[in-house]
Amino acid sequence: MTTRAPTSVAGCGAGCSPSSVLSTQYYDDVRPRRAPLEERSVGLVAVSPSPEGEEVVGILDVDVEVDAAEATIDTLAVHPDHARSGIGAAMLAVAVGRLRAQGLGSLDAWTREDAAANGWYQAQGFVERYRYVHVHKEGGDDPRGFRSPEGLSTPVRAFAHAPLEMEAQLRAEFSRVYVCRQYVLNL
Repeated sequence: MTTRAPTSVAGCGAGCSPSSVLSTQYYDDVRPRRAPLEERSVGLVAVSPSPEGEEVVGILDVDVEVDAAEATIDTLAVHPDHARSGIGAAMLAVAVGRLRAQGLGSLDAWTREDAAANGWYQAQGFVERYRYVHVHKEGGDDPRGFRSPEGLSTPVRAFAHAPLEMEAQLRAEFSRVYVCRQYVLNL
């Protein structure tokens, strides 16, 4: 396995496929293409030899805003056929080295209740800093409290943030509620 910068934003192969995240709680945030990165950001792909040349088996995009002292993991995905083989940690190590070279102070990541993801970040040295609640209103959930502009129906789906103190109430009202955690790695 080799880690390198992507040669193309689109068409990243298997490593960018939805199968990398469908088994996680972020299955609703799958993007069909990688977003363009700022100049200071870090974009990596992990590739493995294949009969066709190379197969992309992982991606890591770390966003660094202009004039920022912090970075955020925007995307970290490893193809399920290559999961738990150290690819994510290898890409993270490369990214951390590049971020340190830029003088950044910290790297953060956001994840939901997925035990494997939370455990992975902790094993990599990340520490939880903050929690809040993600709420998804689905078609079968009570539409009370949701409004649309005149002429439109009540929202069929909605996504909102809430303070952690509302978690129990929201779990009683909505079918999809997740605790979202921010993890931070001091560089």
